Amino acid sequence: MLLYFGKVPVLVVSSADTASKVMKTHDLVFSDRPRSKMFDILLYGSKDVAGCTYGEYWKQVRSLSVLHLLSNKRVRSYRHVREEEALRMIEYVKESCSSALPLNLTELCSTITNDIVCRVALGKRYREGGRKKFQEVLLEFGELLGTVFIGDYIPWLDWLGKVNGLYSRAEKCAKYLDEFMEQVIEEHISDRLRNVSVDSEDDNDFVDVLLSIQKNNAIGFPIDRTSIKALILDMFVAGTDTTYTVLEWALTELLRHQTVMHKLQDEVRTVVGNRTHVTEEDLVNMNFLKAVIKETLRLHIPDPLLVPRKTMEDIKLDGYDIAAGTHVIVNAWAIARDPSSWEEPLEFKPERFINSSIDFKGSDFELIPFGAGRRGCPGVSFAIAVNELVLANLVYQFDWKLPDGVPGKDLDMSETGGITCHRKYPLLAVATKI
Repeated sequence: MLLYFGKVPVLVVSSADTASKVMKTHDLVFSDRPRSKMFDILLYGSKDVAGCTYGEYWKQVRSLSVLHLLSNKRVRSYRHVREEEALRMIEYVKESCSSALPLNLTELCSTITNDIVCRVALGKRYREGGRKKFQEVLLEFGELLGTVFIGDYIPWLDWLGKVNGLYSRAEKCAKYLDEFMEQVIEEHISDRLRNVSVDSEDDNDFVDVLLSIQKNNAIGFPIDRTSIKALILDMFVAGTDTTYTVLEWALTELLRHQTVMHKLQDEVRTVVGNRTHVTEEDLVNMNFLKAVIKETLRLHIPDPLLVPRKTMEDIKLDGYDIAAGTHVIVNAWAIARDPSSWEEPLEFKPERFINSSIDFKGSDFELIPFGAGRRGCPGVSFAIAVNELVLANLVYQFDWKLPDGVPGKDLDMSETGGITCHRKYPLLAVATKI
């Protein structure tokens, strides 16, 4: 479907077949990004991986992210962080069990993902007041990035962003995060000057890795302080907001479908046996857990429209002439609910993925929650490692039900907007220690 936002042509892709042509067959042509005022304000002129226009700079920072920050080896090296934070979460839930009061699972999921990402990216977690403020700003950050502003399509209406306060909100948010990132970088530089080191290179957080690359010119391409800050903020948006959203929706669907909840608990408890908690070694044998995560990603794609692309040259697609400079929106939400690809597409049925080869890593275009091709998300392995471990531990240790005997079918499923699609209302549930 071709639309016009002002004078800008916008192609909306809503089928797996066309998505494959955009992100695989003609991936290079569709690999540019349209400029966004919000990305420019919040991410240093779009110097991050997600929003940067296609070119040599993007190739270098994308390669840096894939090889040095989010490689499988690097993700595995942070296993102890994920497992330590999972244990902290378990203890917190145990304490809540004694009161029999509902637990805010939305807040719990947000907190554990934030703590994991903080430790991995910055080397420490931010507690209590500082963490709450940081989480609030990150939430607004995500909302602002997801804002479709008319000035991006009709330039002479750019002044509206000043009148309605949108630009001032974005600038205030950017200022807070910039000051925060400056403080973090200065602390890391100070530690390096005092020869405060970690046990091994694999224990370095993202800031350490980026500062080392900058100092040693390890990639043959200079990165400045602004690039470091933009890349770290990119990791926070992708690593915190989207990851906790998947956990939140997975728990929502499990509370709505108690039969699925019990089947998952049976699998996890059988694999783990009588040990105190789930480790990452256990996850290899949890096929139904993986199916639950896949089905959650299908029904509740964190970024339903993916990040827009832009054509770099004229191209013919499905018999239509698409001009250079056309903005392209891939409707991953519609594709994942397409009845021509999925039986009972609106139903939560994780078993559809048992003995199925369909995956979410960019090869099967019926399911592309992380995108595909050159512009696919480089942090898939990191996100899934967190989702699987946290969810498995929550259902292993505890039984869950909605407060006040509310049946699952009556659970409010309203959503809210932003760059990611959250629950509109916090998810509350009562935990019982088994």
